[in-house]
Order: sequence, then structure tokens, then C-alpha cells
Amino acid sequence: MKKKKVLSLLLPVMAAGGLILFNALKSDPPKKAADAGLTVPTGFTANVIAENLGVARHIAVTPQGDIYIKTDNSKPNRGIIVLHDNGTTATEKTTFGNFSGTEMVIKNGYLYASSDYDVYRYKLNANNEVIDPNNPEKIVTGLIARRDHRAKAFALDNDGNIYVNIGAYSNSCQIKDRQKGSLGIPNCPILDSAGGVWQFKADKPNQTYKDGTRYATGLRNVVGMAWNQQDNQLFLMQHGRDQLAYMFPEHWDNKQSALLPAECMYALKKGDNAGWPYIYYDQIQHKKILAPEYGGDGKKTGGENAIDPVAAYPGHMAPNGLLFYTGSQFPEKYKNGAFIAFHGSWNRAPEPQEGYFVVFQPFKNGKPDGQWEVFADGFAGSPEKKASGRADHKPCGLAQGPDGSLYVTDDVKGSVYKISYKK
Repeated sequence: MKKKKVLSLLLPVMAAGGLILFNALKSDPPKKAADAGLTVPTGFTANVIAENLGVARHIAVTPQGDIYIKTDNSKPNRGIIVLHDNGTTATEKTTFGNFSGTEMVIKNGYLYASSDYDVYRYKLNANNEVIDPNNPEKIVTGLIARRDHRAKAFALDNDGNIYVNIGAYSNSCQIKDRQKGSLGIPNCPILDSAGGVWQFKADKPNQTYKDGTRYATGLRNVVGMAWNQQDNQLFLMQHGRDQLAYMFPEHWDNKQSALLPAECMYALKKGDNAGWPYIYYDQIQHKKILAPEYGGDGKKTGGENAIDPVAAYPGHMAPNGLLFYTGSQFPEKYKNGAFIAFHGSWNRAPEPQEGYFVVFQPFKNGKPDGQWEVFADGFAGSPEKKASGRADHKPCGLAQGPDGSLYVTDDVKGSVYKISYKK
């Protein structure tokens, strides 16, 4: 049997039967895909099919090979870019929707897209082309977007509901946000209108907060969301809180602060509470730890009524994309598993920055099962660029093509990658 290349991160991951401690593995053996400059598993190829699109965030691909890409703070009036995949390259067809934002989903004959404040949908024709690009239907409006965590990620279920993340406009609900030693606000008021997921109807226009339901709370910020068809449940990836060592150096050093807290995958049910800002998840101790703003010291536990994550990953790697693979092109081990795009860290200094890759998390019976693997690496450009955080590319959005290929967007230079497998 061939040896596997092992990463330096020794991490616990939660599976259905509890926490498992293992070394994160790269698939065996790695292969350089010259066209994209990525390292991918044997049998896979990675090609750049489009470049220079601006801040390319989330992505959706039609059975006809059209690619819809949501851009954020990009070139003037770029909005939604439509490409057509010609096999090895993609040509631009049109653009529409001059609002910036992140999310993009196709469901039941509609293209759904979000700005920082609203969720829209566009009716599609039989070829999954937008019928009237100038007149979208506004489904949800008036959502809070202040300072941090403005992106409105969302997912749709099979019963006519849409689930929208409303990120907390704070790191840890301090009295003075991100100020050294500042304590947390009692009964954090942010949770009244943010820091969680709200449920709305997917086909009802002009809904506001009063029309929705707070489906889950205690979530600092979420960019990667997906509906798991295998167990009919909402899954998401939370961005964990920042700056433990900077704000409370009496309890954490820089090395600890670089690893903690975990970036967590949650499987949500209605009424769940993930515990932000009162706790965070420590993937080394396998515990929910009381936040320092609320009396924690790195050892005291908390969150007795908060749910546990179903999987935990290294801190500060920014999981921006989540996709459950349902295709048949990739080998059987990938079927119904999750791909996660880790956008990369900015706040591990003076420790090296981490992330800037796409990982694969195996699933069994609808839950994470076993060790995660780095699936596609090299987006940063070089180890030096990765360590410094000055990455050439940062993976963000994920989509599955009609033939089972995996598409990955980059929101630094606006590249679109297509990863395919051939026996």
C-alpha cells in the first residue's frame, strides 16, 4: 500500500459515535494539475475555465452547462455573471442584477440570489435561463447588515422553505467590540435580530423579520450552508470567534489562539442553539468552553443547553463553501460526502496563516464519519504566500456540474476551477 502524506495538524473530528483524533490526510498520491496549479488526488484533473471575473463568491450550475456566479463588491454592475461551460473553457454569456452579495442557488425553476439585505429570485425557462433579468421577485427584505458578517448565505429545503443566515455584527458581543479585556454584554441583544438562521417561505414575496421564524440561534456567522438530501436536514459551517490571545493574554498565548476555537460543522433542527457568544468549541479538549467575555479562562465549560458540532476543524480557516456530493463521476467514497471550501485565515499571526484549500469530509448515514482530507490545495500560490496570508487565490463557492464535476470559485482574482475525475 502506498504511503499517505500527512499534514502537521493533529485534530479531533466529531463523528456519529463521538470524537475521533486523527491526522488530517492528503489523498494518496498527490498530483499536480498544471493548468490550475492545484494539487488534487490521483485520477483528478483541475482546470481554470474562467478568470478575472471580480470577487466571485457562490456559484450554481445548470444541467445545460450554464454557470451563474454571484459577485460581491466587484466591477460596477457585474452582479450575477452567466458563463457557459464549453468543456475546457467557459465563455461569458451575460450579466444582470447589479447588487453585490454572496449566495446563489437554483431550486424548483428559480434562481435565488442574495444581497447583504435581501433575498431575490428569478424565474427560469425550460433551459434554466433567466426569463426577466431586470425584474426579480424580492422574497425577503430588510435584513440587518452592520459592520461585520454582512453576507446572507441561505439554503432551501424540499418543503418550500428558505433558511437565511443573519451574521452577528460583532466578534463576541463585547461592550467595546474587539477591545482588549472588554466584557460581554449581558443577555447579548444582537441575538434578537442576528447571530442565527431565520426560516422564511421560499415563494412568498416581501417577507420581513415578522414573517419569518428564528430557526436556530447562537451562530456567530455562516457563509457555507447546504441542505443534506440524505437525511433531509440543514447543515452549515460556522466561522469561529477571533483574537483570544489579543484580548485575554492572561489565558491564551499566540499558538493556542491560532488553533482555537474550532471552525464547526453543525446539523441543525428547529430551536437549536449553538451557544455564541457565551461559549466556543475547543476541538483539542473536545468541550464547549465558556467565553472569556462571560467569565471563561480557557478551562471552564459552559453551554449545557447548546448543541455540539458534528465535526470540528482548525480555527480561523474561514469555511465559505459547503457542498454535498451526489454525483456519480467521482469514486464511490465521495458519494454523499461533504466538500468544504476553506477561504483561509487572516488572524493567526504571528503564527503562519492556514487554509486556502478545499477539503473532503466523508459521511455515513447522513453524518460525518471518519477523517477529513485535503482534496484540492495550492490556491495560495506558494507556501510563503500561504503562511503570510497573501494568497493568490482563495476558494469560496462550490457547485456540482451535470456530469458530476466540481466547480470552485476564487474571490481574489475571479477564477473558476473545474475539477474532474477519469479512471
